Amino acid sequence: MKFLTFIHEGKEQIGVLSLDEKKVLRISRIIGHERYLDMNRFIEEVTDTDIEILSQVLVNERNVGVPVEEVMMRSPIIRPKHDIICVGVNYASHIRESSMFLRDDLENREKPVYFSKRTTRIIGNDEDIRAFSDIDEELDYEVELAVIIGKRGIDIPKEKAEEYIFGYSIFNDVSARKLQTEHLQWYKSKSLDTHSILGPVIVHKSALKFPIKLDIMSRVNGEKRQESNTELLMNDISAIISDFSRGITLEPGDIIATGTPAGVGKGFNPPRFMRKGDIVECEIEGIGILRNRVI
Repeated sequence: MKFLTFIHEGKEQIGVLSLDEKKVLRISRIIGHERYLDMNRFIEEVTDTDIEILSQVLVNERNVGVPVEEVMMRSPIIRPKHDIICVGVNYASHIRESSMFLRDDLENREKPVYFSKRTTRIIGNDEDIRAFSDIDEELDYEVELAVIIGKRGIDIPKEKAEEYIFGYSIFNDVSARKLQTEHLQWYKSKSLDTHSILGPVIVHKSALKFPIKLDIMSRVNGEKRQESNTELLMNDISAIISDFSRGITLEPGDIIATGTPAGVGKGFNPPRFMRKGDIVECEIEGIGILRNRVI
């Protein structure tokens, strides 16, 4: 199942894509709970019975829903409960290219690198990225697999990590590289408005075999820049959830961005940063394509 947040007839609501992905079905109409109008609340309160009902409707009902062309898609989670949890340099290929412009001895570390992104509003598919060229002209893209937490937990064992997952999405960790090198921490360089992008959907965990092995790539103006597979994560999803939750409570709706492979703009010689008018596409097998324009 692919869950999404959308606007139809001026109303923001949540839905699920039909199996052919041509229509959007309103979750509140299927399950009958008007409280299921917000993705955070849905993730927190949805039951296994609700998921089964939605699954049956998708299989049996062919002529219900609103055509995709008639809705405006938004980030599945627009207003996160907390800052986005990010895992840095989690592909060996990205460590190699990052070592050219980051000072830290990244290759010899033993633990995941964590940072966070502040955002008051996550943007979604086909929404515009503000360049903020007056602040930083070194605008970069980073395609990442996003893990959406589905159950509250702390000190989660690796072998039980999947139990705490709701689903998966695509995240574009847009980064202002000049700011990143000017500050000792990455927080500001990662947190400019519109620089957190999620979507186009959240794929329920039941649709993807665990552990996750998905092709991941990015393109700028149709040119492939990044290409890898999530199987190559140095710290896999179970390890990240287990390690991060030691002493820290994860909550339903929390977003974990698991890291990006080589091919970011900063990694080229000379660097190839995004400019106004560029189209960036982030794609992950089984989830979809997240497409945005820089303005």
